Amino acid sequence: MGQYFQIHPVNPQQRLLNQAVSILQQGGLIVYPTDSGYALGCRVGDKAAADRIRYLRGLNDHHEFSLVLCDLSAFSLYAKVDNRIFRLLKTLTPGAYTFILKATREVPRRLQNPKRRTIGIRVPDNTISKALLATLSEPLISSTLILPGGEMPLTDPEEIYNRIGNQVELVINGGYCGFEPTTVVDLVEDMPKIIRAGRGDLTPFKARDQSSYQET
Repeated sequence: MGQYFQIHPVNPQQRLLNQAVSILQQGGLIVYPTDSGYALGCRVGDKAAADRIRYLRGLNDHHEFSLVLCDLSAFSLYAKVDNRIFRLLKTLTPGAYTFILKATREVPRRLQNPKRRTIGIRVPDNTISKALLATLSEPLISSTLILPGGEMPLTDPEEIYNRIGNQVELVINGGYCGFEPTTVVDLVEDMPKIIRAGRGDLTPFKARDQSSYQET
């Protein structure tokens, strides 16, 4: 069985964060809390761990992962962002959004949309995940923890550990963090397009121009 850490949701214990980062750096796969439920995560360059996420979730080779960042400072390293987009992102992060953007060469091809060369990037508003990412000093490859046959994400860390604790190296119990998915916004074209309405507020896009986005 993997390890099980109970990390304080307001004041995360740095000792446990350091141990979690060590597990990631050794090729580990972890379950960690975000602002839109629990997620599976591993390092960007760890193909074997990413393949394990696909296996656990029953995903095919075409599933697009998200890159989860601590803040906006490294956004331009992984996504092509102009000043207009950066200003928009600054008002919406951290938050429960996943932004679809053109990927840079720093993003492995296997993580990009094979046709559009895009990547989903997010900055979660969760104290534990932000502290974990700051300690790691790099993004995580991430996917919402929905097991094959399930329609909703798992939300109880103890249940998660009982069900898949033998298939991951660490489960972080950060308390209840909801189950509603992120709002997914495609920012590749001039006008934002809402791909999925989730926890993130749609008001900023409606305020910009009622006709400037479309839901699909």
